[in-house]
Amino acid sequence: MARIVVLGASGFLGSHLCDELVARGDEVVGVDDLSSSTGINLKGLESEKRFTFLKGDIAEGIPVRGKVDAVLNFASPASPPRYLETPIQTLRTGSRGTDNALQFALENNARFIMASTSEVYGDPVVSPQVETYWGNVNSIGERSCYDEAKRYAEALCMAYWREYQANIGIVRIFNTYGPRLDPSDGRVVSNFVCQSIRGEDLTVYGDGLQTRSFCYVDDEIRGILALLDSNEPGPINIGNPVEFTMLELSEIVLELTASQSKIVYRPLPEDDPMQRRPDITKARELLGWEPTVGLRDGLMKTIDWFKKSL
Repeated sequence: MARIVVLGASGFLGSHLCDELVARGDEVVGVDDLSSSTGINLKGLESEKRFTFLKGDIAEGIPVRGKVDAVLNFASPASPPRYLETPIQTLRTGSRGTDNALQFALENNARFIMASTSEVYGDPVVSPQVETYWGNVNSIGERSCYDEAKRYAEALCMAYWREYQANIGIVRIFNTYGPRLDPSDGRVVSNFVCQSIRGEDLTVYGDGLQTRSFCYVDDEIRGILALLDSNEPGPINIGNPVEFTMLELSEIVLELTASQSKIVYRPLPEDDPMQRRPDITKARELLGWEPTVGLRDGLMKTIDWFKKSL
């Protein structure tokens, strides 16, 4: 059993991580400032003796006391509407917050996992994206508050690794979906599913030919824990390499929900990437990980959850 701190514990991925860590026998301390979540995702752990929740903003410090064995930094808004509403706080969380978290992990000689993102690749001109690709990011665009916060956090992790031999691991997460997605968070899967269930038009941006690669949450969590349990510093892509256009995704959602909703087109947001597809060679070779849940199966589980929660 290990004592593990999950920063951003109340969020989509953070809460699933807390569940899995507790289930495997670890003691978990969850930290969240509840600025972009309500805490409802942690309801199932309220009576669990191996779980403790602390409210706190990691940009102001890490409120955990006592020895810990690992720190997982998932503290950041991850959906465009959230980080576009709070760009400065998003940057502070990724910079000052990550620095605080790394220092805390170093003091405890703890393994540190940084939740990075496929957004560090920007609007890529290389596909699939390999970890050695430097990316194509607009550093002054409106999305830069998130992209650059994550790029800086990666640079900070590597600086701690080189200067202090910190035990770090960087995971680059690609478009994860599943139960507990916030219906209002603006991600394409939750948008399409909620719109179709409610009988609303499905909003497709641009011509709908831009692509994404969707990874079901159970697969994503399994990959993150494989990185946690390894000694690999990363960065390592954890995502599903099967690519879908936004039109294809919308049509699958309409089919699975048996919805009569129509597809409507809206202008493409600034710096919205045209393609995202991870190369997962490193994950396969170094972690023995690859996704197993196909898009249709994952979407059915997600749709069932949304029908109950809505």
